[in-house]
Amino acid sequence: MSKAIFITGTGTDIGKTYVTGLIVKKLAESGASAAYYKAAMSGNDRRPDGSLIPGDALFVKNTSGIAQPLETMCPYIYENAYSPHLASRIEGNPVEMPVVKEGFQKLVGEYDFITMEGSGGILCPICFDEAKIQLEDVIKELNLSSLLIADAGLGTINSVVLTAEYMKARNLTIKGIIFNNYHPGNIMEDDNIRMCEYMTGLPTLAKVSPGDNDLHIDIDVLKNLYNEVN
Repeated sequence: MSKAIFITGTGTDIGKTYVTGLIVKKLAESGASAAYYKAAMSGNDRRPDGSLIPGDALFVKNTSGIAQPLETMCPYIYENAYSPHLASRIEGNPVEMPVVKEGFQKLVGEYDFITMEGSGGILCPICFDEAKIQLEDVIKELNLSSLLIADAGLGTINSVVLTAEYMKARNLTIKGIIFNNYHPGNIMEDDNIRMCEYMTGLPTLAKVSPGDNDLHIDIDVLKNLYNEVN
């Protein structure tokens, strides 16, 4: 039976893809059959033939060493570094939920652990004009729990608590928090983490420092965060 989890963040550029790469690497190195998936990916470069390179997917693939074909990692790829709903308004090819679900279900049939990354923060719309699709709709459609990625630095208390409260109000399960850009011994960052735990009731699952090549979490603990999917 395949298991999966959703990776969301407190905003854009807080290191979701970096941490996701370490998560998938940890699973793969344990011998697990691991896959990566993202519904929509913006801000991508083009190959010489004009086709778009799914940059986040390529980063995770290179970081983790998984053999999963790049073309199975993301059904919607955009050049403009905008929210997917705006990028698709400019470039065409808007996100459709059945397409996202079909790509996910194909991975369910082939891999033991699927790590699905969101676009930006939890409120990022991935389609607006043709259909109203938010990331939370994708999470609910695929029946996933989430991990929350946050920066350990200044301002994180506000962004973590607001994200956690928003998701709680919409019955979206968060298994815990992984803090990125953590500097061991930094009094402010240690207090930020303590306050986030206190104000949300969520556990800290791992702390990732700049340049880390491994995720410091017990592999069995990591695997148990994933829920079975059909």
